[in-house]
Amino acid sequence: MVTAPRPQGGSSPRAATQPAPPPSIAHRVVNDEPIPREEYLTREQEREERCEYVDGWMISMGAASWPHSTITSNIDRTLGNQLLDTDCRTASRDLKVALPSANKNAFPDLVVVCGGPAFDPDQSTLLLNPQIVVEVLSPSTMDYDRGEKFARYRQMDTLQEYLLVAQDAPHAEHYVRQDDGSWRLTDTDGLDATITLPSVEAELSLSEVYLDVFEEDESSEAE
Repeated sequence: MVTAPRPQGGSSPRAATQPAPPPSIAHRVVNDEPIPREEYLTREQEREERCEYVDGWMISMGAASWPHSTITSNIDRTLGNQLLDTDCRTASRDLKVALPSANKNAFPDLVVVCGGPAFDPDQSTLLLNPQIVVEVLSPSTMDYDRGEKFARYRQMDTLQEYLLVAQDAPHAEHYVRQDDGSWRLTDTDGLDATITLPSVEAELSLSEVYLDVFEEDESSEAE
């Protein structure tokens, strides 16, 4: 059973007022007790690796694998090219998104913003209006991406689509917000499949999403 980290000298009054981090990402927590947002912003700038912020906890994002980075780059290029003649743009990896709470933010792998970005007035690097969020699933964070993280994203009024892309096989889970506020899930499999993104009238071919991702494995099998 995974539990939240505790300071060595016993529980802190500040820690007692904050909820524990989600169990699915507790192993990635880097601070011993919850810290205020201002302290997180200072620490995050000083660290070499990116950290998300959830209820006082700094969550290490770690280094991306080659498949993870390649998939993100492929989506950014393919989708970005389709949006050139629209008012929508892609941004990837290092852009922080404010989740609907003063105590939470995330680093999505890729976002689509339409009509221009809106930022937190007190923090010019914190995006408020993603229309599409894309996360490339990693073994250590996939449960969080599918569960608690998506629950937080769903609270954003601007978000219309949430796309989860696997690293180890051509597979995607695509959530689309419906008119009644519910979310429709479509699973897509196979390199010959295509995902339609209705909110931006674009398409993603899985053969383009996974371009060069499985090349090394295929070469090894041929030998």
